[in-house]
Order: sequence, then structure tokens, then C-alpha cells
Amino acid sequence: MERIGTETAFEAAARARALEATGRDVIHLELGEPDFDTPRHVSEAAARALLDEGATHYTAATGIAPLREAIVADVKRWKGIDTTPDQVVVTPGAKPIMFYAMLALVDDGDEVIYPNPGFPIYESMARYVGGTPVAAPLRESNDFRMDVEEVASLITPRTRMLVFNSPHNPTGSILTDEDIRRLAELAVEHDLVVLADEIYGRLQYEGSLLSIGTLPGMAERTITLDGFSKTFAMTGWRMGYGVIPEWLVPSFSRLVINSVSCTNAFAQAGAIQALTGPQDDADAMRDEFRARRQLMVEGLNAIPGVSCVMPHGAFYTFPSVSSFGRTSSEIADHLLYDAGVCGLSGTAFGKHGEGHLRFSYANSRENLSAALQRVGESLAKLASTGELVGAGS
Repeated sequence: MERIGTETAFEAAARARALEATGRDVIHLELGEPDFDTPRHVSEAAARALLDEGATHYTAATGIAPLREAIVADVKRWKGIDTTPDQVVVTPGAKPIMFYAMLALVDDGDEVIYPNPGFPIYESMARYVGGTPVAAPLRESNDFRMDVEEVASLITPRTRMLVFNSPHNPTGSILTDEDIRRLAELAVEHDLVVLADEIYGRLQYEGSLLSIGTLPGMAERTITLDGFSKTFAMTGWRMGYGVIPEWLVPSFSRLVINSVSCTNAFAQAGAIQALTGPQDDADAMRDEFRARRQLMVEGLNAIPGVSCVMPHGAFYTFPSVSSFGRTSSEIADHLLYDAGVCGLSGTAFGKHGEGHLRFSYANSRENLSAALQRVGESLAKLASTGELVGAGS
């Protein structure tokens, strides 16, 4: 248990709620959760399945056939992936796909290259199963993209898996098509399995997603992870899936059976409707996120001492606050307790996140504007007095 980490966003949210319980007003910019309701037609489909169609029993371990068929059609439409329902594994949220991949493939001492800063569960799970997580630093000077040459230099005879996430949490960066092609070449050359986290794929704001599993030699070595939480505002539904190489499906099936048995039956009915029904709500949400992105980046860059590159996907900004001469954690705490704005330290996503904060713009424009004003005033006070405000204040 000492090897397993956590996800700091939930801890920060708990501190913010405790502060709210004292009567303080807090603007929440910490959780990666769309602030929209699930599209009504999706909820209605799940309700019908629950109330009228008897979807209250076990399903196949890897998901019901109609949902897996809908996923096959969807990944063909959006990602260009040619696959079969037998290669789709449906899970309660997308995290199990990460966990099962590492349980099935990573032996003691095997190395897993992952982005840092990055989603903290990559490092946590690699370490938990006995592997050695190897950080590939993401730097602002490279627009927070993986440096492919640096990735190549990190590969050793013990490297088993390469993890990447595009669009990326926490920075909002995307890999270029050339980046992805060169990573594919490395995977083939060194016989690596790739875990491609594409959970934010429908929230890429420029161009279209190039899915690495479509490239030559990659279908048999790529686990493509996706889900419903971000695109359709279904975080609480816990609906994810992976497109799995054929040779690996039996291992994933066994792991599902040994852990969760199957995914919620009536939630799967809602997921079918999300993929096959009207996409207006998902498109409108994406348009609103694009507008909020502009608001946040312009507002952050207007604050003296703060700089923020334009994210290309997801719904996060990753501004630099290194000019204030304090750690990211100190500044995140200061903004929570002094300004009532809850963001996350960049180090919540790994040591290479130092000097940055992550703000989610999954909140209303009104709240985002208020948060920017509070952050600006609080950081100006910090620059003037040098005094940090913390939990004991």
C-alpha cells in the first residue's frame, strides 16, 4: 500500500468543502468534471432500461453487445480505428483500463514511460504493480508536448509500456501528428505496448485527433482508452472502455471478472444513446469550453507575474506562477485560503509540474471571471507583502 498514490484533486476538493463549511465562498476550479448535466436523452434511455426493460442484472464481463457494437462504430467515425466488438472492453470508468493494462503486462522491474506532469494514476499504478515509472518531462518551452527524442533516450531493455495522453491533462497540450508517428515508430522498433489515453479526444480544439492505433504495426500493440465522462458530462455514471489488441482481451476479461464482474447494466443503455443519439449537447459543450478557454488564458496573462500558454484541448489551463518565488503548493494553498479559489498545484501531477497551477475551466463564465479577479488581487498582495495565507490563517 505504500507504493500506491492518490488523486490530489479530490483532496483539494475536500479542503475546499471544509472551508465552505465555515461560511467562506469558494470557486471550484480543481476537479476535471464538466459542469453540464448529462444530455437528457441519455438519462432517459438509462431510466427506460432501469424501469421498463429490466436492465438490473449482470451483463457480460466485457459489456453488452449493443454497446460494444456502438463503440466500434464510434471509434471508426471519430478515430478511424477498425476493430470488432470482441476487442472492446467496457469498464466502470476508464481508470480500470489503465489498471488492467499494467496488471496484465508489467512485471517487477519493468519500466513504464509516462508523461510528467500527467494524470497521477499512471505513475501510481505502474509503481503499485511493481514496475518502475520513468518520467518523460513535459516542458512549457515545447508547448507541454512529449519530446520524442527524449522519450527515445529513456527506452531501455526493461521498457515495457509507453503511456501518453492527448489532449493532455493537466496542460491541455496535444501531440502533433508527427509526434504520434514517431512514437509509433519507437514502439514498433522496441516492441513496446502503448497505452493511448484519448479520454479528451472529442475536446481537441484545432485539427482532428490522430489515433496511434491506426498507424502501421500499432493495432496489435495499442490499448486505446476512452469513455463517456468528459465528452458527455457523465462522470458519475462511471462508464469507460478500451479497444484492446485481440491477444490481450482474455487477460482483461479475467481481470474484470476478478474485480468488478461487469459494468452497470442500465448505465450501458444510456451510453449507447450517448454514442448513437443526437450530438448537439456534446457539440455545444465543446463550443462553450472553447469560449471559456479564451476567457481564462486572456485573464491569466493579464495578471502580473503569471503567464499561460494556450491549451489546445481538454478544459484546463496550466499557468506559470514561478515568478512569485514560492512553490506551486504554497501558491495553490494561498489562493484557496486567501482568495477562495480552489485550483491544484502543478506538482499534483508530478515533480515536473513545479512552478505551475492547474485551473479547470469547467465552471460558468461568471464564476471564471470572478475567480480571475480574486486570483489577481491575491497574487498582487502576495507580491507586495510576501505573506502567504494557509490553512491555519
